[in-house]
Amino acid sequence: MDATARMARALLSLDGVSVGDAFGERFFGPHELVQPWVEQRVVPRAPWAYTDDTEMALSVVQVLEDHGHVDQDVLASHFAKRYRRDKNRGYGGTAHDILWKLGLGLPWREVSAEVFEGQGSMGNGAAMRVAPLGAYFAGDLTRVVSEARASAEVTHLHPEGQAGAIAIAVAAAWACQWPEARGSAMELFDTVLDCTPAGATRQGLEKARAWPLDTNPSSAARTLGSGQKVLSEDTVPFAVWCAARHLDSFEEALWCTVAGFGDRDTTCAIVGGIVAMSAGRASLPAPWLAAREPLRRRV
Repeated sequence: MDATARMARALLSLDGVSVGDAFGERFFGPHELVQPWVEQRVVPRAPWAYTDDTEMALSVVQVLEDHGHVDQDVLASHFAKRYRRDKNRGYGGTAHDILWKLGLGLPWREVSAEVFEGQGSMGNGAAMRVAPLGAYFAGDLTRVVSEARASAEVTHLHPEGQAGAIAIAVAAAWACQWPEARGSAMELFDTVLDCTPAGATRQGLEKARAWPLDTNPSSAARTLGSGQKVLSEDTVPFAVWCAARHLDSFEEALWCTVAGFGDRDTTCAIVGGIVAMSAGRASLPAPWLAAREPLRRRV
């Protein structure tokens, strides 16, 4: 597959990430106010601003476009430049610390390793930005896994943070073949599980695979977690479950995902990046794309 076709897939997934991110972000607020909006499917008023999920995905896509693989030094530099240009995108406390230090020129491996008393981050930040990478390398799962791990290491040296990135990249890569192959939701889970390293994230994915797809998203969120802890293990399983439930409909997938509340911009970004590939560009509602603020593609 030539670079043009790879990039077209990555850009479609990026649209899915960014629309999902901006959509989910609009549903933060008092639960008694927001819950009826979700239940009644009240589409938020435009414009929809995107968050750090999209900002970091933009960096991933730019590195792939310029280099054809994850150059970790360049990726760290892009993360820092985008952060410096706009710090008010909803970055978490650990991300603020990491990106500020990267902006000072400190080595990314040193910075990534020192958080959480030397354990590295096990958060969901590496997973939220990685779907376009999975789309880019679709067709070569070995490459998907290695490149996803490399993209995660820049900010997430903990194995769980990397496991989340691997799982979502593999899910997005699998989704690229779905319109033709029409594999089942269980095949999606099986492929993801085959590639995800052992640990809490993988255990959560095993639980998600066993959770019935016809149950209420809120019950799935209570069981699997929907990012309340902002960890890979309590974000990635629910996101893959939502994507598997609605592989053929971007809109249905996002309404399902936001009904889990939790870290809703991130879960919707992850699901959007996957389902954009399985459902196709035509499944992205034109008004939603128009509502999302324009992407600033390059730093």
